[in-house]
Amino acid sequence: MGDIVDLQHVQLSDRPLLVCDVDDVVLEFLFPFEAYLKSLGHQLLPRSFHLTGNIVSLESQTALADHHVREILQNFFEQQEQWQKPFGDSVTVLKQLGTMADVVFLTAMPAHFTAQRRRLLNRLGLEFPLLATESPKGPVVKTLHDNRSLPLAFIDDMAHNLHSVGEHVPECLLVHIAPQSDIHRFAPQTAAHVLRAQDWQAASDTILAHFSQQDL
Repeated sequence: MGDIVDLQHVQLSDRPLLVCDVDDVVLEFLFPFEAYLKSLGHQLLPRSFHLTGNIVSLESQTALADHHVREILQNFFEQQEQWQKPFGDSVTVLKQLGTMADVVFLTAMPAHFTAQRRRLLNRLGLEFPLLATESPKGPVVKTLHDNRSLPLAFIDDMAHNLHSVGEHVPECLLVHIAPQSDIHRFAPQTAAHVLRAQDWQAASDTILAHFSQQDL
């Protein structure tokens, strides 16, 4: 069973909808997490697109046990406000997009860390609704969209999230944005119908073109 996402606080208008992931899309995740690991005496090695098995002790160069990696990740989310910074031009671009579309953040994170993330986003002036889930994102976006006739776009850095949304909401524009890093060379590839954006400005251009094509 997946977690239950409370959508009651999300009130949509008669404008297009942009649903946006947070980690390594709105806020940097990888590079702050690597800095956090180094502060603990660990290192993330770019051997595959996984955390488990690739976080090693700097002293012994042995991989940390899976439960230790999970504990570190939980602690990082607890302290995220101290480490995470905006990803590229995300703040400026999202504020611009928010003047013409409804924006909802859909983050892949345990829901009990929502308060920390909410405070961080608010400090950046990104006061859009925030949803947290560890379940597939497709059903959440489908429920949010609720068969509206208005344009819909979704941004994420993970192929499986983009494919999940595409499966459940075929009319949704899917935009892939991700950091340039060694470990992302091992990331699963997105399907051909997913549009790749090199940065936030390119993502914005793609989204605005999609919205305008639907005569809005």
